[in-house]
Amino acid sequence: MIPGNKPLKQQVSQPIFTLIKEATMEQPIPVTRQSFDEWIVPTYAPADFIVVRGEGATLWDQQGKSYIDFAGGIAVNALGHGHPAVKAALIEQADKVWHLGNGYTNEPVLRLAKQLIDATFAEKVFFCNSGAEANEAALKLARKYALDNFANKPGQQGEKNQIVAFRNAFHGRTLFTVSAGGQPKYSQDFAPLPGGISHGIFNDLASAEALITDQTCAVIVEPIQGEGGVLPADSEFLHGLRALCDRHNAVLIFDEVQTGVGRTGELYAYMHYGVTPDVLTSAKALGGGFPIAAMLTTTKYASALNVGSHGTTYGGNPLACAVAGTVLSLINTPAVLSGVKERHQWFLEGLADINARYKVFAEIRGRGLLIGCVLNSDYAGKSKDIIQAAAQHGLIALIAGPDVVRFAPSLIISQHDIKEGLTRLAMGIEQVCRKAKS
Repeated sequence: MIPGNKPLKQQVSQPIFTLIKEATMEQPIPVTRQSFDEWIVPTYAPADFIVVRGEGATLWDQQGKSYIDFAGGIAVNALGHGHPAVKAALIEQADKVWHLGNGYTNEPVLRLAKQLIDATFAEKVFFCNSGAEANEAALKLARKYALDNFANKPGQQGEKNQIVAFRNAFHGRTLFTVSAGGQPKYSQDFAPLPGGISHGIFNDLASAEALITDQTCAVIVEPIQGEGGVLPADSEFLHGLRALCDRHNAVLIFDEVQTGVGRTGELYAYMHYGVTPDVLTSAKALGGGFPIAAMLTTTKYASALNVGSHGTTYGGNPLACAVAGTVLSLINTPAVLSGVKERHQWFLEGLADINARYKVFAEIRGRGLLIGCVLNSDYAGKSKDIIQAAAQHGLIALIAGPDVVRFAPSLIISQHDIKEGLTRLAMGIEQVCRKAKS
């Protein structure tokens, strides 16, 4: 037998295994919330408690306090915490191979690609690790496609490299994607920013039409602006963008990082609108909590990227793809997708009851289980106050700007947990209302 094929215990001395066992039995480093302030680069300001365990739609902190999770890791934990089938997929693949690098392919990545292709308009898939990476790949693809197909061609006036995006969008934190995002607060301190990007007004087709020309290589848009306030696109707006892109030979990119993988009650939000993009980006819920992202496109556009033109070290690794394949198979079912729409109604009914009592919301908007509660003028700017108060009563929620409370829970959250979470939300709102009136 080749030595390298022997079981590990036969290759090394027993004392090494004793050391490994002893090392794993050591007590973990003690940590508190203050440890974050001492050791972590301060790009975030997390809550004053540390979550240590989760099951379904419930989380527990170091002190054993429970929380109903309406945040879902910012639309990531689509099947809640600790789903048994997802855990089983992770363990099964962990016993095989975790990572290979892009010089080799693997079975889970090929199966996941086929699942996505069969379920969407796509014919080709590029895998990476985050929504920002997926959007970066999409924008690079659009510029490369324009360069290959329109540069120096008869009738083409000027370079075709301009990108049209929209104000208050969010596409990621890389320098390219944060520039496309249209929120200066995220980009203004990192100048000089990449050029060739202009921003129209979301849901204003005339604004977009004024910007999209024959020099435009891509239009990137979220079907629902998540970070920008949970604002759904109008059907006429998306249909109009499709027509403008067709007229000017521009690539239409749908950023479905937050809306994708069942979040809106369809597998992807474009399916609600009857508008098919040329490129779609997916992340967050795709791995159900395990980092993975994908750029979906057609053969026509995928041909712009050849060997070496783009890449990523961890993208398409077998561990992530095995998990994502299981997540996708569990979510892409009539029962789960219709259940998302049903849960949307449960939320609307409960939020209407809360608003009848406290009169804090001007509007409830969104689709499926991406819901935004817009605060009225009396409570403008208090979204963070509300979620902090709600956390004191055992609810984890999100904001989408200073005036919107946002929910993005598990797609299979129970009716009981929704009711309990809304009860805790109401307690937090009552606390904020009392303070505002005092």
